[in-house]
Amino acid sequence: MAYKVKLICTKVIPVLIFLQFFQLANAQYNWKPLDSMLNKNRFALGNHSVCLIWKNDSLIYQNETGNYNENTVVPIASCSKWLTAALVMQFVDEGKISLDDKVANYLPAFAKNEKEELTIRNTLCHMTGIEAEKAGSLRAILNRRKFKNLGEEVNSFATHKQIAAPGTEFRYSGVGLNIAGHIIEKITGKKFEDVIKEKLFLPLGMTQTTFAEEKQVPVNPSGGAKSTAIDYSKFLLMLLSNGIYNGKIILSKKSIEWMRIAQDSPEQIKYAPKAGAGKSYALGSWIMDDNNKMANSLKGELANVLASPGLFGTWPMIDYYRGYAYVFLVKNFLGEQRASIHLDIKKMIDKQISLGCN
Repeated sequence: MAYKVKLICTKVIPVLIFLQFFQLANAQYNWKPLDSMLNKNRFALGNHSVCLIWKNDSLIYQNETGNYNENTVVPIASCSKWLTAALVMQFVDEGKISLDDKVANYLPAFAKNEKEELTIRNTLCHMTGIEAEKAGSLRAILNRRKFKNLGEEVNSFATHKQIAAPGTEFRYSGVGLNIAGHIIEKITGKKFEDVIKEKLFLPLGMTQTTFAEEKQVPVNPSGGAKSTAIDYSKFLLMLLSNGIYNGKIILSKKSIEWMRIAQDSPEQIKYAPKAGAGKSYALGSWIMDDNNKMANSLKGELANVLASPGLFGTWPMIDYYRGYAYVFLVKNFLGEQRASIHLDIKKMIDKQISLGCN
């Protein structure tokens, strides 16, 4: 009997400590207005969702509705782009590639089709200049079913019409990040999904996040990941800590800085989804700062607020200035178009964070 009591206590005490810590960390904030806002917009945002807010390394807010919780696995669509960009930057850190390397150095099909000037940087910020279907469109989804693997799809991009010089116009699509993903395959001789698991997901403890191929559809670095709120939070916390997670260096501080700098100007944007309307793009994520700060980022200053919303409604966001990360996970088609609601939510979080610091 004594053994059983000890065993139960061993399991319960850590839980009690966590709950006490969570209550202590949460005590300085008043989240009732945020609860009310989420409930008010439940129909628009989705009836099954989970919202987590982290300040530094502490969970300060958690809201779960319907049958979703922090461990529910869902497709995250374009939130995948941030993950893929981070993987590419790991190879930049290792000196195996450079952002300004020519794609044709790794993928000969691009040289054969007169696309020698396209760089890896262009692929990470939707400035390839290659004609493509709009990201998330039905035609783009159906077109992918024609290919047996990522390499076949990317080689087909090399034959697409060049409608603008690389680096001159922004058109949001799945082309660039998928090209970058295939370059990683070429460098390593491994499948993209295996490389990102080995180098990013396992070191971060993202055990429920995958880029596994779907039936009859090749792996999709620009939009094919599945994840959970708790897993994606680990990725955001790593970015927020300048590339360090649990004492391990996942990305260099220099790479984190590159991922916070705008790569395009508003005048260069020819197509962007509603979530990014009027915003600039960094490497794998949108810059959500106000216009003045965004303009400064175009001059090389570091952006403070980054986000990478997905088609199904997942909204991950980082605020470096206030030191918090926010992830809202839901399965709601065209959920990325709820940008105004998420920006209102951010204003509410900002207010609480500011009050909590006083």
